[in-house]
Amino acid sequence: MEAPLIHTQQDKSWVQAALQVGAASLIIGAVVGYLTATAAIPTTTLWTSTVTTATTPITAVASSYSGVTTMAQRSQTVRQAETSTASESAIAAATSINPIAGVFGMGSLIGLGLALRSWLQRSSKPAESFDLETAQNDLWSMAASSGGANLGAGKTVRVATRKSPLAMWQAEFIESELKRLWPGIQVELQPMSTKGDKILDSPLAKVGGKGLFVKELENALLEKRSDIAVHSTKDVPMELPDGLVLGIICKRHDPCDAIVFPKGSTLKSIDELPKGARVGTSSLRRQCQLLLTRPDLQFLELRGNVNTRLAKLDSGDYDAIILAAAGLKRLGFSDRILPGETNIIDPNMMLPAAGQGALSIELRNDDPAMAALLAPLHHIPDAVTVCCERAMNRRLSGGCQVPISGFAVLKDGQLRMEARVGSVTGKGPLIIKSKSIPFTIEGKQWPAIQKEAETLGVQVADMLLAAGAQAYLDEAYNKADVGVTGGAKK
Repeated sequence: MEAPLIHTQQDKSWVQAALQVGAASLIIGAVVGYLTATAAIPTTTLWTSTVTTATTPITAVASSYSGVTTMAQRSQTVRQAETSTASESAIAAATSINPIAGVFGMGSLIGLGLALRSWLQRSSKPAESFDLETAQNDLWSMAASSGGANLGAGKTVRVATRKSPLAMWQAEFIESELKRLWPGIQVELQPMSTKGDKILDSPLAKVGGKGLFVKELENALLEKRSDIAVHSTKDVPMELPDGLVLGIICKRHDPCDAIVFPKGSTLKSIDELPKGARVGTSSLRRQCQLLLTRPDLQFLELRGNVNTRLAKLDSGDYDAIILAAAGLKRLGFSDRILPGETNIIDPNMMLPAAGQGALSIELRNDDPAMAALLAPLHHIPDAVTVCCERAMNRRLSGGCQVPISGFAVLKDGQLRMEARVGSVTGKGPLIIKSKSIPFTIEGKQWPAIQKEAETLGVQVADMLLAAGAQAYLDEAYNKADVGVTGGAKK
């Protein structure tokens, strides 16, 4: 199945734009010509027109695990068109004969050149189709135009969300997508505080329980105070309350982790951290995997929203912290991603959490009208990988107390799933299992696609259990003092 398409109408204002630029050139030329003629200084002016086009591809990690491309590459191309030598000579000659004629000739040539250039570059079709993997889109749009009947006309959608800046960004993003899809729809954001937001003085693994960041939102759904809840998928428990379904998996953004250094630091990667460096992360998954390559590191607890964590880093509390790359970019902290993305951690070193980088929408399973309204936001290729990862985690009864990671890739007709389970005591090796199966989604309905993806996730989980992962799981849930042995915890 191909990626959804965005349709953009052909720009019909190219003639007007060219004429406006030509007129501006004419005025500037008149002033320059008058001053030149008055001063009686012969001049030859070179006029150039520069057009800059910025393209920001929006891509998820989708490559074979032997050569993972961890992030989208951002590039800018600058194309400069200069007037020909013949044009310069003609303009200079006209100016020397008659300043006024030269000025009008100069403006006319520039305006004509711009109009001709625009005409040659215009699309021959009434509309263009862009694959989302390469289309420029500042809103990170993920769905095609809805077309057909406007299901949102006269409707109001109440959106439950956490209050953190990142959660609000995510809810506002879904709001913008719904309004783009369904003109006239009303969206009401309902910010809420969750247990995980309120308890900031203890590690999440020690707080225990599941749904620390979603329970209050789910209660609002069950009590029909809200219609949908927007989540970071990695925060959503594997088992949902009766009556609710994680019905929409949106197009996935970067699933990788990033190691972030204080402002002004010259460090560029994990390898450059000094021995015994203080690394801020409360994630057992991150600690467990990082210790395999850097057993000397000290791990310090790190809680709070992204802004708070970065402020603590810059104040000197840590030598580095680990954050989700997608969260940094969503909040506009792309400046904390280093040139060449050297601080994006390759999944071979640190496998992401299940569902990391994807937004999801939870709703009541008895609300088909709402499901139809949200359906265009469901990105099936990424939903396949997320459902595979969550099925693995569900089979292992995974939670924040256990260092479990999982990452699936759908590419070239193959679905590949890799998962890891580590020891919180550091007494055993990391257990790693993976499996690939032929996988296509063309001509299939979503329930069948989902079942096939989840089957692979369960199979990989069973491979982990057969390799001894159950002992690690029991150890994690019975351990009172959380934190992977080998790093200091505060």
